[in-house]
Amino acid sequence: MARYKEKAKERDLTILGEKTRFHGILKFSEDLQIAGKFDGTIDATGNLVVRKGATCCADYIRAASIIVEGAVQGDLTAGDRVDMHAGSSVRGNVTASRLKIADGVSFEGSVEMIRANQDGFDLFSSRSDILKGQLAREKS
Repeated sequence: MARYKEKAKERDLTILGEKTRFHGILKFSEDLQIAGKFDGTIDATGNLVVRKGATCCADYIRAASIIVEGAVQGDLTAGDRVDMHAGSSVRGNVTASRLKIADGVSFEGSVEMIRANQDGFDLFSSRSDILKGQLAREKS
């Protein structure tokens, strides 16, 4: 009897190459990797990777998960996790349910941990005052 493994869901991947310079607002729902220079705002529901050698200067970055291997300046908000790899640089506040900072990371900012999304609650579509109230009630 032959065994068939179900293929994992394939995701679309977009890469802004090393020679790419982008200024503006990025919105995406799949995966994005920045290898060049970005200046602006990222407001997404997909995953973001800022690759080694890339620079990202943002008003703010919002994504499902964020992996930083290069340099980021701006506040980071992730519904799931933020990973800062060795040799990366982050200047900005971080909000996430999981955070990993490797040795050799230059980080300047504050960290706010949020609860993992277990009930299908959409962090990005909720007003911050309502979210803070819900979290305060759960603590008591």
